Amino acid sequence: MPKAAILTLLTDFGDRDVYVGAMKGTIACIAPHLNVIDLTHHIPPQDIAAASYQLATAYRYFPRGTVHVAVVDPGVGTSRLPVAIAISEGFLVGPDNGIFSGVLARSPAIAAVELDKLKYWRDRAASTTFHGRDIFAPVGAHLAAGATLDRVGTPVELDTLQLLPQLPLEQTDGGWLGSIQAIDRFGNLIANLAGEPIESSSWIVIIGNERVPGCRTYGDRPAGELLALVGSDGWIEIAVNGGSARDRLHARRGDRVELRVVPSS
Repeated sequence: MPKAAILTLLTDFGDRDVYVGAMKGTIACIAPHLNVIDLTHHIPPQDIAAASYQLATAYRYFPRGTVHVAVVDPGVGTSRLPVAIAISEGFLVGPDNGIFSGVLARSPAIAAVELDKLKYWRDRAASTTFHGRDIFAPVGAHLAAGATLDRVGTPVELDTLQLLPQLPLEQTDGGWLGSIQAIDRFGNLIANLAGEPIESSSWIVIIGNERVPGCRTYGDRPAGELLALVGSDGWIEIAVNGGSARDRLHARRGDRVELRVVPSS
């Protein structure tokens, strides 16, 4: 695998405390010339599913060999394993708690190790509350600087890696029945429904008691009106032109969403 020049960070640490800065300082001590890119530090606290979705959305846009360090870790200090995982595009480093489920659904693991080689930690006596600083950031930096996976840990069986339960998705006579998998800061509802089946078709989305027309752009509906479209990552999204679909529909992640397709004549 080619040497990485980029390491990304994704956490639920926010930006009011020094946690992210401490991780970056640890990285700089090991690989000061590494290009460190923040994906986000505003994952809702302890929300592993949100972190999984966000990482799966972003990782594809980075060069081959990039190291992705993701830390949303409510089980820090417990028996959950710290891991590094090799995929065809690079490496994933973080807790083995399902945070990498979204990426692994698209890019299966090639190899994985438990991060038990203490020489690659920041300190052999790692904090029981801050593995992001003491284990994940330094190991990520070593990998990005050229260390091989077998040097930083002991192999684990790929089928033991923790995965989150998949949201319901099933085909119906007229389309698909799925779920809201994420809600962005604009209040757009992102379903686990792929946009490919609706090309050159008329379609609607049903959520609760609402029948939402399928559109191409936000501007296809008047301001304040509900609409559905294919978002930039290929998923069906429910939105309000100039507003929030989450607030309008009182929606939450996991709510059921139906896509009905009418083929063009």
